[in-house]
Amino acid sequence: MKLEHVAIWTSNLEKLKDYYSTYLSGNPNEKYTNPDTNFQSYFLTFESSARLELMSMPGIPENSNDTIEKQHKGIIHLAFGVDSKNEVDRMALELEAAGFTILKGPRTTGDGYYEFETLDPDNNRIEVTTLA
Repeated sequence: MKLEHVAIWTSNLEKLKDYYSTYLSGNPNEKYTNPDTNFQSYFLTFESSARLELMSMPGIPENSNDTIEKQHKGIIHLAFGVDSKNEVDRMALELEAAGFTILKGPRTTGDGYYEFETLDPDNNRIEVTTLA
């Protein structure tokens, strides 16, 4: 079995689509819109064939969790794998230069990864990682 896709609700559909396609190489489909519910979504497909669904619809409440300072039960981050430590370093510098916060790293973790943690435009935690 393989993970088919993960979905994220957002109020910034276009901004989030641009982030995941520009910085994390997601290939977006054409935007789907349901005119009856004002639901809109993109599916972004990654090299591994995993997909990320970005969804927007009026009336979806904001997340009340503190996603920056605290951790909460449930899905806490998305991890994107790259081929080398150099690529981890390059991406950290690129995202930081583009104004995105680097929470931790790049660093080698106790479980053998070299990674950094950052936030997407909606403050969802993202890891960019490779085996150390």
